[in-house]
Amino acid sequence: MARHRRVWNASVYDRYVREGRGSGWGPGYSPWIRVQDFPSRGVVSRIKGRTTGRVHHLLSNNELAYFYILDWSEKVTDIREQYPLSDLSLAVEIAVQAGVKYPTDNSSGYPYVLTCDFMITTADGLKARTIKMASELNNARTMEKLEIERRYWEMHSIEWKIVTEHEIPYQKAKNIEWLYSMLGFTWAGCNPGKLPQAREMLLWMLRNEEYGILEATRAIERDYQLVSGCGLQLFKQLVLNRAISINLDEPIDLNSKGAASKP
Repeated sequence: MARHRRVWNASVYDRYVREGRGSGWGPGYSPWIRVQDFPSRGVVSRIKGRTTGRVHHLLSNNELAYFYILDWSEKVTDIREQYPLSDLSLAVEIAVQAGVKYPTDNSSGYPYVLTCDFMITTADGLKARTIKMASELNNARTMEKLEIERRYWEMHSIEWKIVTEHEIPYQKAKNIEWLYSMLGFTWAGCNPGKLPQAREMLLWMLRNEEYGILEATRAIERDYQLVSGCGLQLFKQLVLNRAISINLDEPIDLNSKGAASKP
């Protein structure tokens, strides 16, 4: 089957600008690139973030893993993915100064808008991060485009770094993804009148450190007549709300006593 080719020209560029792509903050931000722009691309994800409250467009598994790390961090106040080097004339001029060819569409000849994977807002200011596999850094053309990006953000006084698979804590990202799975839980069959008491009792049991996570959640389901699974969802909720703390850097052992503690 033929792959769908992405059309890029001045008309498409103008449409993206009119749509407000690459602009806005928080829940109102619109990424320059969306997953539907590449229907034949490999692994892509659309994930609702807790920091922004909006759906994020992530174009690789590494972007997804790094996003979970960012979204969990209390130091991060905004996450804008697929963030454009929006001053196109400046980006082209930087390429000229660097002595490298600026990327253009093979058919139209129109210059592409380069993007960094994440523009992150923190208490320490803005931070730009580009996700690459370490092997990609051996490619001369890739390094030329990264040099354009480095110089662009340097001119805007924004810290820019490359993040490879070696800097991403995958176990932590996997644990956060597991916790996030409760966000769409409907609580069907869980008596809403009993949930507050059940949650408080579970919190006490886990802080007591005499119970394993699975042991405590099953006891809660039994004592409060909750359907199977509700107890574990309550546990995830407590961790997400930081009422209790667990070691996210290691695989979560649901049978270990004292695995959860005060934050």
